[in-house]
Amino acid sequence: MPTISLCMIVRDEESVLGRCLDCVKNIADEIIVVDTGSKDRTKEIASMYTDKVYDFEWIDDFSAARNYSFSKAEMDYIMWLDADDVIDFKNQQMLAELKSSLDLSTDIVMMKYDVAFDDEGNPTFSYYRERLMKRSRHFMWKGAIHEVITPSGNIKYSDIAVMHKKLKVNDPDRNLRIFERLIANGKALDTRQKYYYARELYFHQRYDDAIKVFKEFFDSDDKWVENSINASLDISRCYMMLGRKTDALSSLFKSFIYDSPRAEICCEIGYVKMAEQKYREAIFWYELAAEMKYSIQNGGFSSVDCYGYIPYMQLCVCYDKLGNYQIAKEYNEKAGAIKPNDKNYLANKKYFEQQIEKSAK
Repeated sequence: MPTISLCMIVRDEESVLGRCLDCVKNIADEIIVVDTGSKDRTKEIASMYTDKVYDFEWIDDFSAARNYSFSKAEMDYIMWLDADDVIDFKNQQMLAELKSSLDLSTDIVMMKYDVAFDDEGNPTFSYYRERLMKRSRHFMWKGAIHEVITPSGNIKYSDIAVMHKKLKVNDPDRNLRIFERLIANGKALDTRQKYYYARELYFHQRYDDAIKVFKEFFDSDDKWVENSINASLDISRCYMMLGRKTDALSSLFKSFIYDSPRAEICCEIGYVKMAEQKYREAIFWYELAAEMKYSIQNGGFSSVDCYGYIPYMQLCVCYDKLGNYQIAKEYNEKAGAIKPNDKNYLANKKYFEQQIEKSAK
């Protein structure tokens, strides 16, 4: 059976580290925890699970810290987790089964990363990450921020899901600060870093700056298809915040250059059309989104709600605006079949019962 080294970088994670390590302590053959400057009980907690706790001076470079943690590994495969990651019992069992059956010819195992959830804990936003790497291949992390290992060799996709479950809000300015310090120090951002820098500018409501950097990203020749599609979505949202609906639509349609339409894009086009009160046009795009099949095998960011719940709810709103309460009610019921306890569905259900009762009088 292959052996696994779990490698983590942590800082001030006393509230979640034990929760994370409890998930994997019976699966990992070796646990390596690299601390980048904790001032709480993080190192003390880590020492309860392993004697391989190391210090690493933080230099605003996540790849440097992760590569240091990888350098300490001695098992066949290396797995990484963040301190606020969780693997539930079902996925722990799947991970144990994977470990017992893993073919040593496998170089990388890609696993699902669930990073957003609805009120009932169901994942709403997911993507695949490189999660288990063959140590002998000497994979290296790249990028000071939003670090990544470029998958290569014999790659296996697994349905195992790691859940990112934060208990506290980290420094919201950290990533932007690192990017801008790199730029101030004369560091040229590569294409992938431009994409993530533009996203940070968007998240910080610096929409004009974000648009400028997104355009630099689009002008690059080596951009990844999935990043290009997501960038088309993000830049359109910048334009919408600036009241530039035509530019927003143009950006969304540009995504069709890179691949077939995604439900996330169709929903966003529907949103713009609704903002223009063009409800029949919005209906076309939401119906198209509702017909699409959900898959995250392409490796991009994926919102499962865009493949059913969101288009059904928005179709409900569109038909209500057009005065067709019966069809609106039917779409609300379709949304309710997906999320029967959803407060919006339940509120709509009551509303349509009243509207249909009024129409019958």
